[in-house]
Amino acid sequence: MCGIVGYVGTEKSTRAVDVVIEGLSRLEYRGYDSAGVAVTTGTISQAKRAGKLQNLLDELEAKPLPEATAAIGHTRWSTHGGPTDENAHPHLSFDGSVSIVHNGIIENFAELSRELAEQGIERATQTDTEVVSHHLALALKKEGDLTKAMLATVAQLEGSFTIVAVAADNPDTVVAARRNSPLVVGLGDGENFVGSDVAAFVGQTKRAIEMGHDELVTITANSVEIQTFDGEPVEREEFLVNWNAEAAVKGGFDTFMEKEIHDQPAAVRDTLLGRMSESGSLMLDELRIDEAILRRIDKIIVVACGTAAYAGHVAKYAIEHWCRIPVEVELAHEFRYRDPVVSEKTLVVAITQSGETMDTLMAVRHAREQGAKVLAIVNTHGSTIARESDAVLYTHAGPEVAVASTKAFVAQITATYLLGLYLAQLRGNKYSDEVLTYLDELMAMPDKIADVISREDEVKALAKDMKDVTSVLFLGRHVGFPVALEGALKLKEIAYIHAEGFAAGELKHGPIALVEQDQPVFFIVPTPRRPVLHAKVLSNVQEVKARGARVLCIAEQGDSAVDDFADAVLRIPETPTLLHPLVSVIPLQIFACALASEKGLDVDQPRNLAKSVTVE
Repeated sequence: MCGIVGYVGTEKSTRAVDVVIEGLSRLEYRGYDSAGVAVTTGTISQAKRAGKLQNLLDELEAKPLPEATAAIGHTRWSTHGGPTDENAHPHLSFDGSVSIVHNGIIENFAELSRELAEQGIERATQTDTEVVSHHLALALKKEGDLTKAMLATVAQLEGSFTIVAVAADNPDTVVAARRNSPLVVGLGDGENFVGSDVAAFVGQTKRAIEMGHDELVTITANSVEIQTFDGEPVEREEFLVNWNAEAAVKGGFDTFMEKEIHDQPAAVRDTLLGRMSESGSLMLDELRIDEAILRRIDKIIVVACGTAAYAGHVAKYAIEHWCRIPVEVELAHEFRYRDPVVSEKTLVVAITQSGETMDTLMAVRHAREQGAKVLAIVNTHGSTIARESDAVLYTHAGPEVAVASTKAFVAQITATYLLGLYLAQLRGNKYSDEVLTYLDELMAMPDKIADVISREDEVKALAKDMKDVTSVLFLGRHVGFPVALEGALKLKEIAYIHAEGFAAGELKHGPIALVEQDQPVFFIVPTPRRPVLHAKVLSNVQEVKARGARVLCIAEQGDSAVDDFADAVLRIPETPTLLHPLVSVIPLQIFACALASEKGLDVDQPRNLAKSVTVE
C-alpha cells in the first residue's frame, strides 16, 4: 500500500531529502493521500502535507529542511485516521527524540495507546503509527540505542508492519523493521537505502537485499546489519535489479495488471488484519449502526457494478449460509429504477473499489431515502460512498492502477466474508470458536493464492496457444458461477474476445448450442469434498466434451476425476467450498492478462474503459 524511503549518506547535504523525494515520486503509482519527509541533524525536522506530493514539494520550497546525512519519507494511504496534515507520516515522538514512518496495521494500538495515557502521554493524531513513535521513544530512553529500542518496541506490536525510524541524537543511522509487510535494502557506494520496494531507490543503485519476516536492519552510509527480532545476526545475499527506473513503478512486471495479480496474497492478508478485538469479537472499521438494528435485519441487498457485483454474488452464498439471512444482488444502476422493496430492516451493502462509482452512489442515496441502513465495502478512505454510508468496511488492497480489477476483487470477497462472519457472530448464528475456525481458514488463503500464482507459467503457455481464439465460454456451479462470470468479463475487458459465463446447470437450457468443434470451455470444478456438486459439473464437462469442445478445467490438486475429460487442468490447492473463489479466479486473471499481452493489446488501459465510472 503506502510507500517508504529511507536514506543515509556520508556528507551532510540536501541529497538526503532529494533522494527521498525522488523515491517517493517513483512510489506514487501505489496511490496515496498524503506525503512527508523527516531529517535528523541532532534534532529532527519534518515536513508533511495531505494531498499529492506536489503539496509537500511546495512546502519544502517555502521552508527547506536542514542539510542532513539521513532522511526518511512516506506516501500514506489512509487506514487509521483521515488524510490530514496531522495524520500524515512521519510521526514525531512526544519528546522529539525519534521520528518514524510505517506501513501496515498495528492491531493492538488501542491497548498500547492506553498504556501511554497511563504515563500521561496523549495522542495528537488518529493514527496507530503515532502510538509506535511514543513507545519507541520510551524504549530509546531505556536502551540508549536506536536498534535496541526498535527490537524492544517490535516485541510489543501485533499486526503487520514495516517501520523505519531516525533518532535525533544519531544523525547517521536509519533503523527499519519488517513483519509481513515489504521492505528491501539498497546498497550504494558511501550511501545505503531502504524502501517498501526497489522502486524507492532503483534510480540510485541496482544492488539490493530482500528482508525476511521478523527482521530488523540498521543502515549507515558504510554498513548494513540485519538481525532477527530475537537479536540473532542474519546474512543475506544481495541481488541485482534487472530492470530500469522507468519500469520501477510496475515492480519489474510488464504491466500493472500483472503486478496487481502478484499483489493479491498481500491484499487478502492486509484486509484481514486488525479485525479482531481484545475480547475476540470481529470488528468493522466504522460502525454507525446500532447492533440492535443489525440483529433485526431481515434482508440484505448488495448493490455493485461489474466485477464488484460478482464479489457480491460470492457474498450471497457465504452470508446466507452463515447468517440465514436472504441476500439479493442488484446491479446498482438498475436498483433505484425498479422501485426496490426496502425497509428499516433492510441492510444494503454497497461494494466499490473507488468509493466514487456514480451508479453505486445513487443506489446508496436511494436506499437511505427508503429507510434502509447502508454498509459500504470500499478501498478508498474518505471517498464519497464511505462518507455517506452508515458503516464502512475498508479493503486494504492498496491502489489498483490497471482498469481490469484483480486484487480489489479478491479483497472485496474477503471483506464480504468478514461481514458475514460479523453478522453471524452478532446474531448468534455462529459461536466464537466457529468464527475463529473460519478466520483461521481465511488466514491460510494468502499462501494458497501465492501457490496458484507460482504456477503462472503453465497458464501463460495455455494463453499463448489460444491467442487466436475468437470465443471462450466459462461454466461454474455454486460459488463457481460468479467466478465464471468474472473470468468471462476479464477476457472481454482486456482481450476484446467474445466470452460468456454461465451457471453450469444452464448449459442444457440453451448455451450448449454454442458448443462446436474446438470451442474452448473453462470449467470451475468444485471440490470433490462436495460430491454432488462435483458430480454435476463432471456431467457438464462430459456433455461439452462429447460435442468436440476444448475442455479446460480449474480443479483442486488430487482431483483425478477430471483428467479423463479435460484437455488441460489448472490446479489449485484444496480449499473450503465457500472460500474457493479466492483461488479459482486467479488462473482466469492470469489467462486473460497473458492472452491480451500475446495479442499485443494495452492490458492496463483497454479501449473505451475507465478505472472509476463517475457518470450514471
